[in-house]
Amino acid sequence: MQAARNATLTRTLNKVPEVTLIFWVIKILSTTVGETGADYLAVNVGLGTLATDAITGALLIAAFLMQVRARRYVPWLYWLTVVLVSVVGTQITDALTDAAGVSLYASTAAFSTLLAAVFAFWYHFESMLSIRSIDTRRRELFYWAAILCTFALGTAAGDLATEALGWGFTLGVIIFGALIAVTAFAAYCGMNRVLAFWIAYVLTRPLGASLGDLLSQSPKYGGVGLGTIYTSVIFLVVIVALVAYLSTQRPSSTESSTA
Repeated sequence: MQAARNATLTRTLNKVPEVTLIFWVIKILSTTVGETGADYLAVNVGLGTLATDAITGALLIAAFLMQVRARRYVPWLYWLTVVLVSVVGTQITDALTDAAGVSLYASTAAFSTLLAAVFAFWYHFESMLSIRSIDTRRRELFYWAAILCTFALGTAAGDLATEALGWGFTLGVIIFGALIAVTAFAAYCGMNRVLAFWIAYVLTRPLGASLGDLLSQSPKYGGVGLGTIYTSVIFLVVIVALVAYLSTQRPSSTESSTA
């Protein structure tokens, strides 16, 4: 009886947004910011890898603690956490590849295994993987662990495709965009919606990274040549505008949906 009462007391409103077109647009843009933002701080600003990792790691911890302490979904706080997870996820993969010399094949396999383990534990304890009921502390912790793994996995898989396999930025955008479209069509035709969501969530990471590289890199490397500064600023402005719009909208419901 006491355990049931405690579970009720710790239950909150659903802490994540509705999965809409705006959700996916912000997700892709935040992914691109994660790709270009880390490079800008480390290279253009001259902070270096260690200082950049320390700063973004501290910011992520602060944002994450605020997100967990919140009793409801707060658009600006949620998406700030996502952007910072994107940056840190990119840094984790880059550190393994550049500093530790881990091959992209190995890191992709390792992060795939780690993500599968998070899902296995999540399902074991909660009997669900849906994001429609992120309304307890434990579910939220599982959710953010999965999000971090998807960003790290997406970075490794994207680098593997565009660099090791030689797809290039343009082809990477086309292929990953096509895979997301196929996943959406499969979900429309009856594929499990939770499975489709997480597949698409992983795929948006290499899509956003390829898009960011395509826009920011020099034409001699196959990019448009906007640079990391302009690319990051443009996408951040769009993200802020969309999050501001979401902040003006009333929630569709006050309770989480049944998983």
